[in-house]
Amino acid sequence: MTSMKKILLIEDDVSLRENTSELLELSGYEVITASNGKLGVDVAKQQMPHIIVCDIMMPEMDGYGVLKELSSCEGTKHIPFIFLSAKTEYKEIRKGMDLGADDYLTKPFEEEELMSAIESRLAKAQLIAHMMDDNKPSTPEEQIRTLSELKSFFDDTGKISTFKKDDTIYNQGDHSNKIYLILKGAVKCHKMDEDGKELITSLYSDDDFLGFTSFFENIPYQESATAVESVKLAGISKDALKSILEKNHTISIQLMELLSENISDIKEQLLHMAYSSVRRKTAQTLLQFAEILNKKPNEAIKISRSDLASVAGIATESLIRTLSSFKKEGLISIEDRNIKILELQSLKHIV
Repeated sequence: MTSMKKILLIEDDVSLRENTSELLELSGYEVITASNGKLGVDVAKQQMPHIIVCDIMMPEMDGYGVLKELSSCEGTKHIPFIFLSAKTEYKEIRKGMDLGADDYLTKPFEEEELMSAIESRLAKAQLIAHMMDDNKPSTPEEQIRTLSELKSFFDDTGKISTFKKDDTIYNQGDHSNKIYLILKGAVKCHKMDEDGKELITSLYSDDDFLGFTSFFENIPYQESATAVESVKLAGISKDALKSILEKNHTISIQLMELLSENISDIKEQLLHMAYSSVRRKTAQTLLQFAEILNKKPNEAIKISRSDLASVAGIATESLIRTLSSFKKEGLISIEDRNIKILELQSLKHIV
């Protein structure tokens, strides 16, 4: 190494922090450490490391908070960031990568895994730095490199629209000129089947993209979108988004991966609708709406029975009977149109 690379290790476990620090020092790196997220942010801004390895579950500030804080700072936003955590659930990995992390290692990890991740991310950062020096971006669009930066572009430059609960955002058959980012609220997408019955095809919430059809044809929307609660959107033209993707292949790939994940989620929901029992469908749908609406246990979910039935893929009458059964079992409470989940774990066990 012509110059020693500086690594910031943010880890609250003393033993793991010391062992990992020793391993990295033996490999020829300068290592600085922090015992929690808040200290880690301060050290990163003062020391300006070449790369950051950060745990997720920590006191003071978790790893997601560290990444958000450093991503919003001009001096630290381009530092490569590797999450290190015992969490292996797919949603946690997806959350970290959506926030802009460069890699994700799960504990316990092999020495070779850690060294390979660090070396490859440092090499990539060096290549990007050279490319930026040779060809500095001249427009904000050309500076977008991650999904997080793309969402910030929507928020900063997009046309803001607001909708009240049950307002139509767009109708099936309307021309699809814009792509939206949901800044606040929840949206259902739906269409009519051959019998004239509404079928909810997907649910979206804060920080989700909405309105994708085709970049190459101004084809009509294939479904309608309606506000489930008060909604705030930022919209940009499809041509503007297409221009961004053409200028940066990395963000194109990240967006393709996100859309592919969304398709997989929808397929899983369709399989659930086709093969699960009425009880499982109802429990799953209640949990899904609670997550989309960001509701905690004992917080009321105000949603129509027809919407619940449509997402669950069952008759409204069957759903109402199952809700009554859940109420008798003490799993939920019902008052008018408000439903409160009383036994979250019991509902998850049904699913």
